[in-house]
Amino acid sequence: MSHYKRKKIGAILVERGSLTVEQLAIVVEQLGTTTQRFGTIAVSNGLLDDEELAQALAEQLDLEYIDLQNFKMDSELLNQLPPDAIYRFHFVPLEITDHSMVIAVSDPTDVINLDELELQVNRQIQLRVASESALSIAIKTGEGTRRVLREVSEDFMLQLVKESDRGEEILSVETLSDDSSPIIKLINTTVIDALSRRASDIHIETGFDGVDIKYRIDGVLYKANESIDQHFQAPIISRLKVMSELDISERRIPQDGRFKVRFGAKTIDFRVSIMPSSFGEDAVIRILDKESIASDLKGLTLENLGVSEREIKRLRRKIREPYGMVLVTGPTGSGKTTTLYAALTEIHTGEDKIITIEDPVEYMLRGVLQIPVNEKKGLTFAKGLRSILRHDPDKIMVGEIRDSETAQIAVQSALTGHLVFTTVHANNVFDVIGRFIHMGIDPYNFVSCLNCVLAQRLVRKVCISCRRPVTYSDDELRDGGVDPERFRGKTLYESRGCDACHGTGYRGRVAIVELLELNDHIRDLIIAKVPATQLKAAAREAGVLFLRDSAEEKLADGITTLKEINRVTFVE
Repeated sequence: MSHYKRKKIGAILVERGSLTVEQLAIVVEQLGTTTQRFGTIAVSNGLLDDEELAQALAEQLDLEYIDLQNFKMDSELLNQLPPDAIYRFHFVPLEITDHSMVIAVSDPTDVINLDELELQVNRQIQLRVASESALSIAIKTGEGTRRVLREVSEDFMLQLVKESDRGEEILSVETLSDDSSPIIKLINTTVIDALSRRASDIHIETGFDGVDIKYRIDGVLYKANESIDQHFQAPIISRLKVMSELDISERRIPQDGRFKVRFGAKTIDFRVSIMPSSFGEDAVIRILDKESIASDLKGLTLENLGVSEREIKRLRRKIREPYGMVLVTGPTGSGKTTTLYAALTEIHTGEDKIITIEDPVEYMLRGVLQIPVNEKKGLTFAKGLRSILRHDPDKIMVGEIRDSETAQIAVQSALTGHLVFTTVHANNVFDVIGRFIHMGIDPYNFVSCLNCVLAQRLVRKVCISCRRPVTYSDDELRDGGVDPERFRGKTLYESRGCDACHGTGYRGRVAIVELLELNDHIRDLIIAKVPATQLKAAAREAGVLFLRDSAEEKLADGITTLKEINRVTFVE
């Protein structure tokens, strides 16, 4: 009978002050037109966050609410459960005894699921309520989860997605049943593990000791597991070639391909590069997980990238100009494209036509026409850019300028009233100018269309869970290339490594930038081809903070470590 006397969740939320009476009415109105539940509608409309919903649910059902914000999963408890249980039933174990188990769930009303779990673990279940987002994060992170992932990946389905000429997707489903080959299992497990650890690349290297698999996490390589026997090398590479539709019989020349995998609800793109080596062939798989980019950044804005306030103000002025060229430069994987995406997101009002040409399109932007380069079909950057100009754009993003033809058209577009965003591989803001002049671009045209050059690097953020303060002597600071006076009274940190950061000591990265705005004096100096030192002095006078200054700022704020800034930047 108590079920009927239960207070309505809406009434509880209003009492708690989480919802107003007006908001309650909005949600109730929507309830009639959908099968979604009250809480789901309120959260998706942004009227309350899921922590408030979880607290109200706990009150309604007379259960205890638990905050899983910095929760660490206990691997001892996990070992007592079936490997895939936490994924299937979406819960976190808190305590287990012989007869009972205390768990945190986000939906305590899902009776069917909970009954089945009770049968599986053969214990009486006691519930605590946690928010959906905190629960998902707790399930995803932690050392124990990696073990579970390894075991569970054998039951997971990684579906290879093939595209036919007509553009529709044909699924060749590769289920991982017992009869499938160990090589398929190995590659699928590796891919799942790499995704769970936020890796950007998987390296498969062959040496004297056998085959090593490494992940690039936050820009640094880590060994994934023990070396695998050398005779597995050929089948591993062949399997990758089959997935990427490359020539299996060709072993002496480099090959590049790509494949898509559907993993759960999302489709992820992979680019594969295969290289002949003295031990056979090596491979690198680049992971382009568009959705994780979005969730890591919680929305693409310059603030979320970690650009400092002073530089954001200067950059915002430049990206809102009506025409000209905004150049971003840095080595591969320094976040250039992401910065441009953030800039485009900021200026996208719907009043302008924005077109991008990229290789490949890494992240989908709403309301922006994005064209992928297709070399096989003859759609190059230069050809695509010519066509874009006939498509009446206001703002154009060119993924990368690699050759003089593309550079020429990009400069022409910027001179004829378009705002052009693009990236170039160069080490700093002054090298870029040299690159363009080497490509045969007229220096006068180039500097007159150029609004600003942004050089960028990524430094790793020290893991909040395991960082600890460190004291350096003045001599150590000088040896590290920084001025001791600047860090008087500041707390510096070093990294140790824990479960949350997979023992690396760092978690996530943040952008450091140097932004050169072109004024008439600097334009004259470039046309006069003065030495770089003179240009640098003029830039510093004009208020440019160099990469090293930007890195030291992050060190002073306790965001990164001395070792890390010396890995990424030179001492001036």
